[in-house]
Amino acid sequence: MKKKTKLAAVVAPVLAVSMALTACGSDQKANTETKDGNKGEAKLAAKQVINLLELQEIPSMDSSLAKDEVSFIVLNNVMEGLYRLDKNQKPVPGVADSYTKSDDGKTYTFKLRKDAKWSNGDPVTAKDFVFAWKRAVDPATKSEYAYIMYDVKNANAINEGKAAPDTLGVKAVDDYTLEVQLEQAVPYFLDLTSFATFYPLNEKFVKEQGDKFGLEASTTLYNGPFTLSDWKHEQGWKYKKNEKYWDNKNVKLSEVNFSVVKDVGTSVNLFEAGDVDRVNRISSEFVDKYKGNKEIFVPEQDAGTYFLRLNQKRNGKDTVFANKNARLAIAKAFDKKALANVILNDGSTAADYLVGKNFVKGSDGKDFRAKYGDLLTTDTKKAKDYWDKAKKELGTDKVTIELLNYDTSTSKKTGEYLKDQLEKNLPGLTVNIKQQPFKQKLELETKMDYDFSFAGWGPDYPDPMTFLDMFETGNSHNEMNYSNPEYDKIIKAGKTTLLTNPKERLDQLAKAEKILLDDAAIAPIFQRGDANIQRPFVQGIVRHNFGGSYSYKWAYVEEHDSKK
Repeated sequence: MKKKTKLAAVVAPVLAVSMALTACGSDQKANTETKDGNKGEAKLAAKQVINLLELQEIPSMDSSLAKDEVSFIVLNNVMEGLYRLDKNQKPVPGVADSYTKSDDGKTYTFKLRKDAKWSNGDPVTAKDFVFAWKRAVDPATKSEYAYIMYDVKNANAINEGKAAPDTLGVKAVDDYTLEVQLEQAVPYFLDLTSFATFYPLNEKFVKEQGDKFGLEASTTLYNGPFTLSDWKHEQGWKYKKNEKYWDNKNVKLSEVNFSVVKDVGTSVNLFEAGDVDRVNRISSEFVDKYKGNKEIFVPEQDAGTYFLRLNQKRNGKDTVFANKNARLAIAKAFDKKALANVILNDGSTAADYLVGKNFVKGSDGKDFRAKYGDLLTTDTKKAKDYWDKAKKELGTDKVTIELLNYDTSTSKKTGEYLKDQLEKNLPGLTVNIKQQPFKQKLELETKMDYDFSFAGWGPDYPDPMTFLDMFETGNSHNEMNYSNPEYDKIIKAGKTTLLTNPKERLDQLAKAEKILLDDAAIAPIFQRGDANIQRPFVQGIVRHNFGGSYSYKWAYVEEHDSKK
């Protein structure tokens, strides 16, 4: 994203959940599972309303154009694809009621449920998927995520302008039967259908809205557990329970309110004042304050990794990072462990890799990261040697570079730490920090108008390829002009011929990752860990390890004493 999703050049959002409810009794009950895994029957509070704080504005509600974690989280809650991820990270039927698969694994036939409706009352049909998928791969749409659909027959050729959109391997057999043809059998295809780019779109509505589609709550149509309303840009937005959602009986929350708050300290203050009942991704001194309170402290693991994008060409001219020795110097010159353990102190761990730990296992049951090990480690002495070589090759003793960064409080601390480390360990280097709001930062990265940037990536589906293929030459998320023919060759094979040989495929993907980091195309920093605080009566918020990071479909508020 994880982002892809996930973090498609995404910032990991700091969410804070608060309750606007009364403690009145209720006759409602629900079979529940608490955050510690205990099952039982809970009595629900009469008023099922929660308030959340989000770090950033929503960049886009157009599922064909969305490319960041904030957008994917919102889309995951107001939209639904053929399948959606359940509480256990497994794909379960969404708009699709069932499917069959051909013997060769290349043709899927989905039967759609007839009670799936759009928020305007229109039925969700197979034609809505055909329209959305063709729109996503049409080069005229300029979807940065079009490549995630390349497993569908002809999608790659269409996106490169070599075939017409109508040749895409997707067909509405009838209103409630969708046939999908793939280029080759893909073991994680059902997981892919839960991702936002694969969501349906109501053609009539999209065309009526024209360029305004997805820019406002009223210019977007919904088919998920909630609808979006009251979207006030840079301020906040609201979810309302979607009464037309086919599974609305299992949605307990009637309303979810969001406000944009970028400072972690402010979020924690709201928690302490009793106005906020959950804060995600607290860090540093706040972790030390709460980690001993097991009743409210909720640590979570994350597969997302953070790194420095080292842009090799800016505005048509080579940057410092066109020099490999300069890239290696930057990548080795800062103490990752101190950043993770002291500055963040939230469960994040130093990363000498791109594909995270505890994310995917091979056919032998071994974790990918554990099997293939660390790759690009800190070594300040070697960093200085690389830097001396780089300065000699560049013909200068003084180098000034600009670090593109997010404008949140935690990112600011991270940027300042990196600046201090790099300037201290690489003589003659000056780092200027350019902090930008989320949407503007993404735009600068897309335009490749920066020197280097602090960035992250959350996985979009459960496979190492979700991290690796974005650095293929010409990929829309290869936002730093990196190119290596050997790397490209492996990535292409990993999407095609190697799919029938899982063991060899993982070995080759590990080789590609090593090539990427031997080239120091990026400089890994840390794998994200989340330290959260949450009041006991807040239940059912589901965290996903790929795709949209959070689901509120199953969230609820237990009856409680409001004075506590």
